Amino acid sequence: MSRIPALTLLAGAVLSLAACRTTGPVAPSPAPVVATSGANDNLNAVLWVQRSQEYRASTLQTWKLAGEQLDRALADPTWTALLPEEGGNHQSAKLKPAVVVDVDETVLDNSPYQARLVHDNGTYNDAGWAAWVDERQAKAVPGAVRFAQLAASKGVTMIYISNRTSAMKDATLANLRQLGFPVADDSVYLGLGTEVPGCTQVGSEKGCRRQLVAQRYRVLMQVGDQFTDFLQVEHNTLAARDALLEKYQGWIGSRWWMLPNPTYGGWEGASFNNAWSLPADKRNAAKRDALELAR
Repeated sequence: MSRIPALTLLAGAVLSLAACRTTGPVAPSPAPVVATSGANDNLNAVLWVQRSQEYRASTLQTWKLAGEQLDRALADPTWTALLPEEGGNHQSAKLKPAVVVDVDETVLDNSPYQARLVHDNGTYNDAGWAAWVDERQAKAVPGAVRFAQLAASKGVTMIYISNRTSAMKDATLANLRQLGFPVADDSVYLGLGTEVPGCTQVGSEKGCRRQLVAQRYRVLMQVGDQFTDFLQVEHNTLAARDALLEKYQGWIGSRWWMLPNPTYGGWEGASFNNAWSLPADKRNAAKRDALELAR
């Protein structure tokens, strides 16, 4: 499993009321709440994903715009969403077209699992995650099914590259199928642990699996919620991630499509030097130190 939420109108209203108030005390502002664990730290993020119209609007917007780009990508024989080092320079118009998508928080919404952790004041663990996957109860990210079906209707194969393990293939594909996602066959799922001859996978990076896809398909687009869904992140620091965004921002919104995920991701670890062994309060302190304050 790969691992942020508007007071202007309120401020204006308070100022207007203050100007005309003649009697009555002003209620004190509540003290800020400081999260004491990784799970509680996710309360607003999970609530935003599950209850905000803004989250749904942003995912619908991304998938809609990606769908509108499909015909352009199909018509251009030189179009590829893979970097040269991952097979993009070998893409041929003779290969079958495909779209590579991440699974979690890209096509499948795992916010109920995240909500459990928040509710129970728990933290992520492999066993709990595996049990959730086996439940096959993840919902579709808004807009994802419609895009996938549109792509399939144009002869485009959906390829699911996930950091769910290879052993989670059956449960994941069943979940996808019951939601209406096109699944050509079991080979379109490439989970963590997939062996790629001649390529050594580093951790949970997906580069080897993208190279495997490049041997069989012309990749028109990649869709994900993490930078690692598009390219290899060699140094997971805030500065290095800023540099990657600067370098490849021209690919975003044409070849690469990013979904919002405020609940987890490489951005979080980058704020505390990826020291996940630190206690939750130490990690939170480092994240607070990483905030940019108004001057």
